[in-house]
Amino acid sequence: MKAVIALGSNLGNRELYIDSAVAELAKIIEITHLSTNHETDPVGGPEQPKYLNAIAIAETELDPRELLIVMLEIENKLGRKREVHWGPRTIDLDLIVFGDEIIDSETLVLPHPRAHERKFVLEPWLEIEPDAYIPGIGEIENILQRI
Repeated sequence: MKAVIALGSNLGNRELYIDSAVAELAKIIEITHLSTNHETDPVGGPEQPKYLNAIAIAETELDPRELLIVMLEIENKLGRKREVHWGPRTIDLDLIVFGDEIIDSETLVLPHPRAHERKFVLEPWLEIEPDAYIPGIGEIENILQRI
């Protein structure tokens, strides 16, 4: 199944954290596309440094909940601390889309509930998948024109 994963880092060696997360993901799933890194301003939360953001597209045999668990384990391995909501972080991995699945549970919401509002997700995604769309919301190119 196709999975779209957003990566972000704004602490320490941001590029190294993103590269390390991609390498860890690649041990478990097949990364088929990877955007360039985009430097962006933080959205929400306390004052903090700028982010590097990227998007990875992958193929996986895992189900979305299993993939989410792997992503959380990678964040922990790379020193992610969850002390301040929307605070700075060494690495942030978000599952944006998983095939055409729509899930709304306590542990997982797909598509990601705020992805369509975030240029730091949409712009790198459009870079590697020009016809990308968010299930139930629409084509990324059209969404970007509206925000």
